[in-house]
Amino acid sequence: MSKSQPALLTVLRSEQIAPSLRRIVFGGAGFDTYLQRHLALNDGRWTDTYVKLVFLRDGFDYPEPLDLDIVREQLPPEAAPVLRTYTIRWVDTEAREVAIDFVVHGEGPDAGIAGPWALAAQPGDHMHLRGPGGAFAPDPTADWHLFVGDEAAIPAISTAIEALPAGARAVAFVEVDGQVDEMVWATRATVETHWLHRDGAERGTTTLLDDAVRGWDWWPGRTQAFIHGESALLKSVRPYVRNDRGVGRKDLSVSAYWRRGATEEGFRQWKSQQAT
Repeated sequence: MSKSQPALLTVLRSEQIAPSLRRIVFGGAGFDTYLQRHLALNDGRWTDTYVKLVFLRDGFDYPEPLDLDIVREQLPPEAAPVLRTYTIRWVDTEAREVAIDFVVHGEGPDAGIAGPWALAAQPGDHMHLRGPGGAFAPDPTADWHLFVGDEAAIPAISTAIEALPAGARAVAFVEVDGQVDEMVWATRATVETHWLHRDGAERGTTTLLDDAVRGWDWWPGRTQAFIHGESALLKSVRPYVRNDRGVGRKDLSVSAYWRRGATEEGFRQWKSQQAT
């Protein structure tokens, strides 16, 4: 199967793991295709492994199996599927399952596409997964690890922290709505976690993460930093870590997952402009 043909997986079950996080567990006949690609990605060593979910448009007859090259070449532009990037939370080769955690904020025009889909997903529903790709894994040679993000980054932060070996040291700053959104890391490492509560403030409006990281007593030694979440982190925490604390480029992973006040399409247009 070519890379233009996404793996077709089936929804097995869903779990509300926090008020704003819903886990969808996939499996089915397409699992072997996905697993082959997952293992081929640097032998699966990336902890921040992500896929593009393919949301098909209503009213069009798509080729079976789905081939995105054929869609692009033979169908009208308005038939182009909507792609959304999500972190793979875990892959269970024995149970033949793949899990993805979705940030959900209800329904309506401001809720996007993926979140409402996850809220409504039922066993037997299908989803095409394109990829995976990978971009980050904890470096065992770093003296310690820094993780900074909001709930959109919890899946990626979780997979990284869980991959840390015994003896590793890390600190995590995570912004969430409140105490009910806090997680427990399943890790052998020593992790100091700071859960920062918005307490009713709108997502993307606080300086909680920036204030907390700047006010924390920085540990000595070489740091590997992972800073993912709302786009404001790129202008607040990133320059502090990079310039004030001297974290080298090769030890710094920074990515905006969303942008306050922008639709999903508007955010992607903004993000593409940042790369030019």
